Amino acid sequence: MIIIINMRISLRELFSGLNDNYFPCNNNADLFGFAEDEPCVRRYEQTDIDFLNAYFSGEFNASLLKGQARRLFDISFNAFDIFLHAWLSELPVEKETINYGRKIIAVSQTANTQEQKRNTAENITANRTDSDTLAVLNAAGKTGQEAHRMMGLLRFSPNKDGEFIARCEPDHFILPSLGEYFTSRFGETSWSIIDIKRSQCLRRIPPKPAKTCIIDKTLIKMSETNDEWEDLWKHYHKIINNEDRNNPDLQRQFMPKRYWKYLPEK
Repeated sequence: MIIIINMRISLRELFSGLNDNYFPCNNNADLFGFAEDEPCVRRYEQTDIDFLNAYFSGEFNASLLKGQARRLFDISFNAFDIFLHAWLSELPVEKETINYGRKIIAVSQTANTQEQKRNTAENITANRTDSDTLAVLNAAGKTGQEAHRMMGLLRFSPNKDGEFIARCEPDHFILPSLGEYFTSRFGETSWSIIDIKRSQCLRRIPPKPAKTCIIDKTLIKMSETNDEWEDLWKHYHKIINNEDRNNPDLQRQFMPKRYWKYLPEK
């Protein structure tokens, strides 16, 4: 199954790009398979979703990686994690991300020990004077920042079956990275986070682990929850609000206006 949304290359293709002299491309197209006047899109393959579910499960097995992707992971988990989060940003930095990974692998080949390889990778990751590294760090940082924001900005309400549902439209593809946090937060309670923009859902039905899956528009519509809970939250927010301490600029800094659509109190 392949889903077309607002990104470019799949994770499988990004890993393939770590091989020397290889970039995903088609005839009469740029390095990433698209003519210059074509809109930027990404193909989400089911294998990408399966890999992300495994990676963010807390029980990741490196044997799922092959070739240069496995080599990058073995050199430095931190460098690999940054590489992956840059891809999750959905920003057009695929070329820079591949170059970043290649540089780490190439330079580390001269190191004799695992510690030397890791130090080499960390030195490259810290080098913000390199344009590829800077682009990758900025993209990965935006992904991590938004994931952290969503931990506090998501609003859950129970549906008729008692499952707690939250809806959002994040800028970046952050759903898989939220699984561990909300699993800990909800315990043995069932919950789902629906990404409206991408038609994807992160869901946990205990005792099974949280998993991201692709859903259709009908299921998104069916996921709408009871407004009574939103009314209760609005009432609570109104009661605890102190008008004398309102600071709209600071509020927008922590709760950007683009997220307000799914914040009942706004």
